[in-house]
Amino acid sequence: MTIGYLRVSTGKQHPANQKDEIERFAEKKNITIDRWVIEIASGSKSEKERKLGRLLKSMRAGDMLIVTEISRLSRTLTEIMGIMGRCLEKGIMLYTTKEGYTFDNSINSKVLCFAFGLVAEIERNLISMRTKEALALRKAEGKVLGRRKGSFTKTKILRENKDHIAGMLSAGSSIASVCRAYKTSRDTFSKFRKEHPEIDTAIITGQSSRKQAPHR
Repeated sequence: MTIGYLRVSTGKQHPANQKDEIERFAEKKNITIDRWVIEIASGSKSEKERKLGRLLKSMRAGDMLIVTEISRLSRTLTEIMGIMGRCLEKGIMLYTTKEGYTFDNSINSKVLCFAFGLVAEIERNLISMRTKEALALRKAEGKVLGRRKGSFTKTKILRENKDHIAGMLSAGSSIASVCRAYKTSRDTFSKFRKEHPEIDTAIITGQSSRKQAPHR
């Protein structure tokens, strides 16, 4: 069975160009496309979470998988290597129309896979090295690693509006209504509340006001 795999990142994109290119490739190679698999998903999404994962599981030795570009399989070289490895293990032939790659059981394909694998390993090591060097530099400069406490967070917004929030609570507003007004979670509000005892006082005042209010 020969399968044409088409992937676009969003529903606004159309796979027609990919399909046309694969059809031209198949005609040139005298190959018949038995099935089309169209997927709308980001290439950064894991292959196992996409149709591609189920497709590879169902394919058998001798089947062909055709894509326009190798990046249609994934956006990460490491995952591309994993997909290529599974294709080789299962005897699935993989073709890319733009780059002209052919991955089958031949020696040339195995050498190409080894080259891709080496590049993927180098890429992982470089990313790790750059991350470590950047952290070491920030530490040497005396910068605090990680996100600064309260910086650009909902907690900071609550702190800046502490008096207004206390007024709302004293007037009888519920914690839930305050959270909705400031678009924050109950957990964030609880942290803010622990930092400011006057908020507890405002809550108690508001609760007393509600109890004393005449029922209609």
